Amino acid sequence: MTRKRYSKEFQDEACKLVTQQGYTQKKAADELGISTDRLKYWLNKRGLIKPLIEEDWPDTDDPRLLKARVRELEKRLRRSETEKEILKKATAYFASQNP
Repeated sequence: MTRKRYSKEFQDEACKLVTQQGYTQKKAADELGISTDRLKYWLNKRGLIKPLIEEDWPDTDDPRLLKARVRELEKRLRRSETEKEILKKATAYFASQNP
């Protein structure tokens, strides 16, 4: 199966749907018959995707930003908890190996 190639012009127009015409990435991809991952890659390649949350994010009451921040912090917490469990298991394993 060969990979379909898209012209630079097609890619640029697809990116404009999202950046200038207000389409969501999913809606634009569906309209054009391409995957959202491909569209996201084109946007990223052109530097058109800005992170929703900046590291130095300002104090805000914007619900969208606050929800995104909560999701980000929950993801970090899950990762930390997983790492903690791995370390506990490794410590227990090595403690049982060297009595």
